[in-house]
Amino acid sequence: MHRLLALAVFAGLTLPAAAADLTVSAAASLTNAFKDIGPLFEAAHPGTQVLYNFGSSGALLQQIAKGGAPVDVFASADQETMDQAQSLGLVQAAQRRNFVSNALVVIVPTAASHVPKSVNDLTQATYQRIAIGLPASVPVGRYTKGVLEGDGLWGAIEPKMVGANTVRQALDYVARAEVDAGFVYATDAALMPGKVKVALTVATRKPILYPIAPLAASANAALASQYVEFLASAPARAVLAKYGFGKP
Repeated sequence: MHRLLALAVFAGLTLPAAAADLTVSAAASLTNAFKDIGPLFEAAHPGTQVLYNFGSSGALLQQIAKGGAPVDVFASADQETMDQAQSLGLVQAAQRRNFVSNALVVIVPTAASHVPKSVNDLTQATYQRIAIGLPASVPVGRYTKGVLEGDGLWGAIEPKMVGANTVRQALDYVARAEVDAGFVYATDAALMPGKVKVALTVATRKPILYPIAPLAASANAALASQYVEFLASAPARAVLAKYGFGKP
């Protein structure tokens, strides 16, 4: 028996539990909400520290699949990425759940003199540069491409596309007026009311639902499941609602 533990037992003392680190990889659009939820979860689970890794859902999945730093929970901004994680055996179907919904919007810089009234307006010469998440790895880009292809506009708008590695990068491009317009989530647009304005909300072919699941290989399986469950609690729901996320 370790000498310190032996002395504690001998003295009738109880040693504090070793701190547990819980690593959560989450879509960039969840950054602000999850950073607020972390301390709430830690308070409810003394001795736990929540560590976050934010990025595009596709890039995060690649990191997890390559077996980089250990991850306990994965939250994606779309079903497709979580489906890939499931097909790779990284998460279990019975443990994934949809926990929030979002909406796709077109934003422009606040000082923009031209504001599109429809997605079709973006084909006009007025809009030369349009920020769009890279469809191959960024869910908001896939949602955007799906809408534009469905409306027969992808061919006209793709040449104007300024590819963004995350939805937050697309937001920054518009906020700095480096592009004429951009496609982001409603929750992201709400973060910069003084720098961007929402031109229109875009109806997507599929609802924007965010799934979350504990990783099958998590070394903290019970704690990972508790984090997923915590997102359905009243305190967590209040934070998510504050940032504009809807119920699934």
